[in-house]
Amino acid sequence: MANAVADMPVCESTEVRCQEKTRGGVRYEVILGEPSEVKAVPPKKPQLSPRNSVSVQDIEDKLKAAEERRQQLESSKIAAISAKMQKIEDASRKRDEQTSQFITATRDALEQKISTVTEKREAYITDLKTKLKDHIENVEKTRLSIELQTGEVRTAIEDKLKTASMQRDENIKKMLDRLKEHEEKALKVKSQNNAKLQELDVQIQDKLVQAQNRKEQIEQEQREKLRRNNSRPFEKQKSVESTIESRKSEVINLIENKLCLAEQIREKEIQKKLELAKKHNEHLNEVKQSLENKKTEKVQKLESKLTAAEQKREEEIKKKLENIKKHEKHAELVRQNKAAVQAAKIDPPSSG
Repeated sequence: MANAVADMPVCESTEVRCQEKTRGGVRYEVILGEPSEVKAVPPKKPQLSPRNSVSVQDIEDKLKAAEERRQQLESSKIAAISAKMQKIEDASRKRDEQTSQFITATRDALEQKISTVTEKREAYITDLKTKLKDHIENVEKTRLSIELQTGEVRTAIEDKLKTASMQRDENIKKMLDRLKEHEEKALKVKSQNNAKLQELDVQIQDKLVQAQNRKEQIEQEQREKLRRNNSRPFEKQKSVESTIESRKSEVINLIENKLCLAEQIREKEIQKKLELAKKHNEHLNEVKQSLENKKTEKVQKLESKLTAAEQKREEEIKKKLENIKKHEKHAELVRQNKAAVQAAKIDPPSSG
C-alpha cells in the first residue's frame, strides 16, 4: 500500500499530514488545494450584414406606433386616475355623511345622558339634603335627650346629696341628742351618787354617833365594871376606838372606790360615744366624697360623649358638604359640556 501511495501523482497544492506506520499499513491525511478559477470567454458580436439594415420608413412607423402606445397608456392612466378620484369623492361624501350622522347621534345621546345625569344629580342632591336635614334633626334630638338625661342625672345626684346631707345632719342630731341624754343620765347618776354619798355620810355620821354613844355606853359600862372589878379600862377603850376607826376607813374607801369606778365607766362610755360619732362623721364624709366623685365621673363621661357626638356630627356635615361641592362641580362641568355641545350644534363643522 505504501508503494501505491508513492506511485500516485501528487498535485502541487496537496499536502500530506500525520503519516503513521502500523502493522497493517500506513495511515495518513491528505489535504487537497482549492480549485482554480475558470475565466468566462465573452461571446463574439455578430457582424451586421448589409441585408439587415433598417430603413427610414421603418423607423417612422416604429415611432408612430410608439407614440400611439404612449397616448393609449396616458389615456388609460387618466381614466384610472379619474376613476380613483371619483371613488375618493364618493368615499369622502360617505365619510361626511357618516360623520354628520355620528355627530347628530352622539349629540342626541350626550344631551339625553346630560339630562339624565342632571336629573339624577338633582334627585341625589335633594335626597342628600333631606338625609342631612334628618340627620341634623336626629343629632339635635339626641343632644336634647342627652342634655335632659344629664339634667336628670344632675338633679338625681343633687337629690341624693341633699338626702345624704339631711340624713347625716339627722344622724348627727341623733348622736348629739344621745350624747345629751347620756350626759343627763351621767348627771343624774352623779346626782344620785352624790345623794347616796350624802346618805352614806349621814348614815356614817349616824353610825359614828351611834358608835360614839355605844362607846360612851361601853365606857360607862367598863367604868362601872372597873369600878366593880378593878379591871383595865384603857386597853379596852383603845381596842374599841381602833375597831371603829378601821371600820370607818373601810367604809370610806369602799365609797371612794365605787365613785371612782362610776366615774371611769361614765368617761369610757362618753369616749365610746365620741368615737362612734367621729366614725359616723368620717363614714358620712367618705360617702359624700364618693358621691361627688361619681357625680364628677358621670358628668365627665356625659361631656365626653357630647363632645364626641358633636365632633362626629361636624365631621359628617363636612363630608356631606364636600360631597355636595363635588357634585356641584361635576354639574358645572356637565353644564359646560352641554353648552359646548349646543354651540357645536348651532355652528356645525364644515364637511371636508
